[in-house]
Order: sequence, then C-alpha cells, then structure tokens
Amino acid sequence: MPHFGLMDERKMERKDAALQRARLHIRGGRRRLRQGKYAAGIATLYDALSFAMRWYILSHEEDQGSRAGELDFEDTRAVFYFLVSRGVLEDSFDFDRFDSLVEKGLRDELFEFDWKDWLGRVEDVMRRLGVMPFDEASLPPEDPSTF
Repeated sequence: MPHFGLMDERKMERKDAALQRARLHIRGGRRRLRQGKYAAGIATLYDALSFAMRWYILSHEEDQGSRAGELDFEDTRAVFYFLVSRGVLEDSFDFDRFDSLVEKGLRDELFEFDWKDWLGRVEDVMRRLGVMPFDEASLPPEDPSTF
C-alpha cells in the first residue's frame, strides 16, 4: 500500500494518521490507474475514501453526535451512510456501485472501466470531506518502484 514506509501511524495522532494515509492513497491510486493497474488503483482509492471519512469523523466528533463514537471504522459502508445521514456527504455518490467495482477488482474481474470518471467522483467526495485539495509536495516522496 502507498503508505508503507512513508509514515509511522503509531507515532501519530489517530486523525493525523488517517488524513496522511488518505492523501498518500489518493496519490498512489491515481498513479496506479494511470498505469493501467485498475484493480490496484480502485482498491487504493477505496482505502483513501475509508481513511478520509475516518479523518473527517475524528476531526469533527463534536459535530457528529454521540453515535460517531459507536461507529465501526472497518465498516466503510456504514461510515459512508452515517456521513450521508448527517448531510456531510451526498447519496449521489453511488457507494454501492463503487464497492461492487472494488469487489470485482479483488476477484480479478476488473479489466477496464471508466477510471477517469470514478477518479473524479472519488475526488469530489474528498473535496467535500476537506481532504482535497492538498499540496502533493507536502507528502513524503513516493517510491515509483513500488507496485
């Protein structure tokens, strides 16, 4: 994964680690998609989305009410719909279709798809969460030899 060796989550605050990981995975997902590594690219963007939502909730806990503390961050679908119910995200992002696309990739059934469209959709969500825009130069340098 794009964050391996570039950050030590144990030495960071939980929300800072989530934000850093989301941004590293946005950058890594973009690169993988441009290289035609569709399954890896879409899975990396899914991880970016998961950690971006985690960061948002951890950074805005007081705005999210008591239920935020009960969320299982491993259940990305539940986290997404929690943020939709709070008006943070819009249901216009077809999370279920995105999740299905990732599952197809994990089963090696993803050969080609409109990755530019999906990248744009994910980036829209990232902007809504406040994870984007960001200066890529602020991230640790990427090792292009990694998958």
